[in-house]
Amino acid sequence: MLIDESGVLLSPLVRRSLAPRGQTPILPVPGGHRRKVSAIAGLSLSPRRRRLGLYFQTHPDQHIRNYEVVRFLRDLLRHLRGRVIAVWDNGPMHKGDPIRAFLARNRRLQIEWLPPYAPELNPVEALWNHIKYGQLANFAAPDVETLDTAVTDCLVNAKFDSDMLRSFYKATPLANIRTRVS
Repeated sequence: MLIDESGVLLSPLVRRSLAPRGQTPILPVPGGHRRKVSAIAGLSLSPRRRRLGLYFQTHPDQHIRNYEVVRFLRDLLRHLRGRVIAVWDNGPMHKGDPIRAFLARNRRLQIEWLPPYAPELNPVEALWNHIKYGQLANFAAPDVETLDTAVTDCLVNAKFDSDMLRSFYKATPLANIRTRVS
């Protein structure tokens, strides 16, 4: 299970777009530029079934802290059978007493760390790029609830698109390592 967190700001990410000649596109932006939807997602690699799965949670107007990570891991263990290896970066939300206590109570969960400054190793980073720079580029949500719905819709669409999930995985150097998934 490769895990990563990200945030999508209420203020839209402006990208080049098409418009009729002489009509500059205008994006109405609500106040509160610091408001956002935080999300945590995990891409599971099933060694037996050769399947990829996507699990996620969104947190409107919140930051992902270690308590939210514990909640995500708890929900993950309810859905996944057997031993689970979580691979993630060295972010501060992955450390602390709540994480240590959860790991002590859940022996079938093992943590492995990605090297520092290596986001290219995590396929979930490609998911965030796809959502932020692709699907939600130039999207000006009127409020955080609408943005949360849009982010959730993007994640649900990705969850059920196995070709897309496989492309995120194959975009990393991990795809060059002989695994049953590739």
